[in-house]
Amino acid sequence: MITKRIIPCLDVKASRVVKGVNFMGLNDVSDPVSLAKYYSDCGADELVFYDITASAEGRRIFTDILTETAKNVFIPLTVGGGISSLSDFDRVLKCGADKVSVNSGAIDSPDIIEEAARLYGSQCVVLSVDAKRVGDNFHVFKNGGRIDTGLDAVEWIKKGEGLGAGEIVLNSMDADGVKTGFDLEMLDAVSNAVSIPVIASGGAGSREDFLKLFNTLPRVDAGLAASVFHFGEIKIRELKAYLAENGVNVRIA
Repeated sequence: MITKRIIPCLDVKASRVVKGVNFMGLNDVSDPVSLAKYYSDCGADELVFYDITASAEGRRIFTDILTETAKNVFIPLTVGGGISSLSDFDRVLKCGADKVSVNSGAIDSPDIIEEAARLYGSQCVVLSVDAKRVGDNFHVFKNGGRIDTGLDAVEWIKKGEGLGAGEIVLNSMDADGVKTGFDLEMLDAVSNAVSIPVIASGGAGSREDFLKLFNTLPRVDAGLAASVFHFGEIKIRELKAYLAENGVNVRIA
């Protein structure tokens, strides 16, 4: 049985961790270095670091704060934000990232997925997708959720897998920060369309939300969350113990 992963997410803006609701109303949370170290020490399986305004501002990711964060993390670290070329992949990996997450850059130049997978291996390439309901469909948004691309999310993710992405992070913009549970409908559509790992992001508000996610959608590999972990509403060790008690296979450190 595959072990389910619990992954905190650091949304970083101007070298600070922030969090909002539905990608809006960002509030300051903490210093990314100290928060990353805390998660590395408290049982998280992996950590995601997003420079959330890099693409919208047309700049490269902040490498100084990333390098310092990576030095304090002893679990797999995925990094994204402003990734649009192979040189960006190279720079982020040299800062200490284990995997690189590409979002808007892949939408603008899909070949970057194939080129990065060929050079670094598919296991290094994470396709992050910000998706939202538009009518009866799930649309892909870019530039931190600011622009509706019109792309169908399921079809785009299938294309990303075909180009060589080794993992998908599906960010539900509708559920982001709302804390009413993961977007099971969207996750079901995506996890049934691809064979690579799918990470659920957006909507976690309780331990029960994680249990429902894994019990309802066994093909989903991991649950990612931010504010419920940042503000101590859910302790990762306690969450894992709860999941294990209820039959979910998790790593207990």
